[in-house]
Amino acid sequence: MAVETRIYEIGGVRTSVRVTGRGKPVLFLHGASTLEGFDFAEGLADRFQMICPSHPGMGDSGDAPHLAGASDVVIHYLNLLDAMGLEEKPHLMGFSMGGWLASELAAVAREKFDRLVLLAPAGLNDPAHPATPLSQIAPAEFPGYLAHDVAVALQYFPDGSDNAAAEAFGMARGREGETVGRICAPHGMGHPNLRRLLARITNPALVVWGEKDRILPASQAPLWVETLPDAQLITLPDTGHLIAQERPEALQTIGDFLAA
Repeated sequence: MAVETRIYEIGGVRTSVRVTGRGKPVLFLHGASTLEGFDFAEGLADRFQMICPSHPGMGDSGDAPHLAGASDVVIHYLNLLDAMGLEEKPHLMGFSMGGWLASELAAVAREKFDRLVLLAPAGLNDPAHPATPLSQIAPAEFPGYLAHDVAVALQYFPDGSDNAAAEAFGMARGREGETVGRICAPHGMGHPNLRRLLARITNPALVVWGEKDRILPASQAPLWVETLPDAQLITLPDTGHLIAQERPEALQTIGDFLAA
């Protein structure tokens, strides 16, 4: 299916948006890196128009030195929605850090969205269910933290055969890491009052988690479902953090939920 890249100037930030598919729009917010790309969206593109922006300061979007927290990203996406002028209310979908951002976005603007899908969302920071600090993961071990089947994650990392590609990869990750650091500066990867925010999200929600997630433990999943007013949970066996890439067949179930 054809893929279109649209460029918007949002608050002085060149914002790159990958659009593919047809049908009701789905705004997808990626995680703390763009290393895995957006190819997973093809699994939903036969039923939905997948709208996949790169966060400001990440991926193909321009630098955003003004970012000082998640609220700046929330405002950025409200402005992007205004600029896009969608004819139909979109669904909202977020993965990992993007799940946290999608939750804050839905909490302050629930009327702008239809249904909500959260894939292994970050943000709660519950001490009883701690996430693995990314800074404590050795680079060589990182693929094994992203996927239960490490081969799934390794395809997104340099294999050592191309020095230029490895250098570009490192520069991209460094740039994105700096942006994530500023987004997380106020409270870390989340918000201390996120449960209060989640209680405002009356939209039907689906939480999806891999049972073998080594970055955000699946034990967090019930906390989300208990707090969101109208939520369902799907847990996937033998699945790590990269849910859409490791279990593309789950996109059928996600699509059925969105189409309900």
